[in-house]
Amino acid sequence: MLKQITRALLSRPVTIDGPAAGDAALKELAGKVDALAQKRLGRSLAIRAIDAGSCNGCELEIHALNNPIYDLERFGIRFVASPRHADVLLVTGPVSLNMQEALLRTIAATPAPRFVVAAGDCACTGGLFAGSYACAGALESIVPVDLRIAGCPPTPLQLLEGLLALLAASAGKMPARP
Repeated sequence: MLKQITRALLSRPVTIDGPAAGDAALKELAGKVDALAQKRLGRSLAIRAIDAGSCNGCELEIHALNNPIYDLERFGIRFVASPRHADVLLVTGPVSLNMQEALLRTIAATPAPRFVVAAGDCACTGGLFAGSYACAGALESIVPVDLRIAGCPPTPLQLLEGLLALLAASAGKMPARP
C-alpha cells in the first residue's frame, strides 16, 4: 500500500490537452465586445447568469468563458453575483414554475438599461421540456428577450458572438449609464 501511495504522489497527473481556442480570434472578438461595452455603457460588461431550470449543459459552457482558455476577465468582461451590478442577464433553461418568481424578482432588481439574453435552445423555445407540467415555458413567454443564442448548448464563442451582436444592435437604443 505504501508503495502505491508513494508512486501516486511522485507521478505527474494524467491530463489531456485542452481544446485550441483560436487565441487570435478570441482576442479580437472579446476585444470588440469590451470596446463596444466601454462605448455603450462607459465601463466593462457585467453579466449575471441565471439558471431558470436547465440541465446545466449551458452553464458548463458559460463557466468555460472564465476558464484559462477563454479567460474573459482579461478583457474586462466579468460575471457578477448580484443583479444590481449587472448589465446583462444571461438566462439558461426553460423557466420552471419554481423559478418563475425568482426570475421576475431578479429582473426587477437589475437596473436599466439592461439586456435579457436567452442562452440555449431551452431558454429560447422551451426545448425538450416544452409542455411539461413543471415548466412555465420559454423565457420569452415570461419576460421580453433582447437576444436569443441558440444551441444545445451554445459554445463559449457563440455566447461571445451573441453578446457582441447585442451590444452592436443596441448602440443607439438605450442611453449609457452615468
